[in-house]
Amino acid sequence: MPHDHHDHDHGHGHGPLSPSGHPYRRDDDVPLTYWQRMEIAVRELLIEKGVATAEEIAAQIERMDARSPALGARVVARAWADPGFRARLLADGSAACREMGIEVDALKLVVVENTAEAHNMVVCTLCSCYPRNLLGLPPDWYKSRAYRARTVKEPRAVLAEFGVTLPEGMAVRVHDSTADMRYLVLPARPAGTEGLDEAALAALVTRDAMIGTGLPKTPDAP
Repeated sequence: MPHDHHDHDHGHGHGPLSPSGHPYRRDDDVPLTYWQRMEIAVRELLIEKGVATAEEIAAQIERMDARSPALGARVVARAWADPGFRARLLADGSAACREMGIEVDALKLVVVENTAEAHNMVVCTLCSCYPRNLLGLPPDWYKSRAYRARTVKEPRAVLAEFGVTLPEGMAVRVHDSTADMRYLVLPARPAGTEGLDEAALAALVTRDAMIGTGLPKTPDAP
């Protein structure tokens, strides 16, 4: 199953130059790990064969590093503020994100909405598939065996451990990500936010709220 995560050591001009002239950082007293050696070897081969230039590879690394939950928060805030965008987001998450200039590549993004009747959670039971384009790197607990196994069997217990207690009778729906499909939770808009603009709304959206293991902050929360 392909993944878009990476474990690299950029350098940004520090340390020796590789044979292609592309810089990478190396600590003199710390040997390179297996994955660092593999990354360097693959990168050098791509450059040598003319598949990509050092500049193109560096640009892709910078693009991946720029991903953070702030992108997802912008999407949620837009959906809270704009009913038309919300409808388009729920119908086709990938296309709606592109409207905002947020590229989700070839992945299919499915957005699921929390309501008064149902709460949604996202998991990847096989590995760590995650909407990295919108949320950045997944937290360690998301990749843990315990979270992957328990979320599908006892979601309410897992939510309680994250401090989320749902009303009796509210359904909990668990969505299992795949290699080519990612889920994003659209949390319910907090009460008392009617006068806030999109920037203020985005500040209330937490990473965990978009995974389903948390809730948005309230306007008067620190």
